[in-house]
Amino acid sequence: MATLEDKILGEKLQYYCSSSSEDEGQDSADSEDEQKSQKPCDATASRSEQLPECAKWDGTSSNTGPKGVLGDWQRFKQIEAEKKVEQEKERIELLKKLSLTCRSALDEEKDNLEETDPELADLMNDEFLLNYQKQKMMEMLTRAEKLRFGRLFNLVTADQFLEAIDNEHESVTIVIHIYEPDIEGCETMNGCLLSLAIEYPSVKFCKIQGSAAGLSRHFKKEGVPALLVYKNKQVIGNFVRVTDHLGVDFYSSDVEHFLIEHGMISDRNCIPSIVSTKRNADSDSD
Repeated sequence: MATLEDKILGEKLQYYCSSSSEDEGQDSADSEDEQKSQKPCDATASRSEQLPECAKWDGTSSNTGPKGVLGDWQRFKQIEAEKKVEQEKERIELLKKLSLTCRSALDEEKDNLEETDPELADLMNDEFLLNYQKQKMMEMLTRAEKLRFGRLFNLVTADQFLEAIDNEHESVTIVIHIYEPDIEGCETMNGCLLSLAIEYPSVKFCKIQGSAAGLSRHFKKEGVPALLVYKNKQVIGNFVRVTDHLGVDFYSSDVEHFLIEHGMISDRNCIPSIVSTKRNADSDSD
C-alpha cells in the first residue's frame, strides 16, 4: 500500500523501497535481488535531487493562505509608499523650475540694469525710492506747517484785499467771500467758511464787504454772495451769486463739496498715508 509521502511526491508504487525485516532476513548470496531492490531507492533519490528549488518571490503569490495574503499586502503598501516619495520628489523639482522661470519683466530689467549700471540700479532700489519719497514729503509738510491759517480773515479795505493776494506764498489757495449784510445767504456763507477754515488750515479763507472792496451797486445787489479763489496771484475760480447753486439754506459740507467739485480745494479725505501718519504722531505728542 502507498504511503502519504508517496501520494504527495507522486511516486509510482514500483519505486517503493521497503524497510521491513523481511529484507534483513534474505540470504547474502542473492546479490542480484539486493541490487534489484536497491535500484528503486536510487531512482527515488535521484528524483528527489532533481526537484526544483523554491524560486524567490516576485511580488505575486499563488498562496492564498494567511501568510501569503499578508506578504502581498505588505509589498503593496511598500510599493505605494515608494510611489508617494517619487511623486513628492517630482513635485518639488517642478516647483523649483517654476520658481526660477516665473520672473517678471521688471525683475529681468533690474538684473540687466545691475549688470550695465550698478549705480543707477542702487538709485532705482525700492527702499531708496521710498526713503526719497518720505524725505520730500516731510519737506513739503514742514513748509506747509509754516503756512497754516485755521481762521477766517476779515478784510476791511481794498488794500488789505490786494495784500492778502499779492503777499501770500504761491502754493497757498486763497478763498475770498464778498458779501453784504442785508443780502440773503451771506451770513450763512460766513459761518460755513469759518468752519471750513478750521478743517482746511492750509487754505486761506477771507471775507470782505462789497462796499469796502469798491464794487458797484449792481454787483452788491445781484452778485453776492460771491466766492473768488486765487492762487499764485491769479484767479482760478470766480463764482457769483453762489445761492443759485446751493440755495438759501445750506451747510459747510455743501460749500466744501462745491469747492471740491470745481477743483478749488483738495478733498481732505484723500490724504497720503505718510501725511496722516505724521499728523497722528503730532497730535499724540501734543
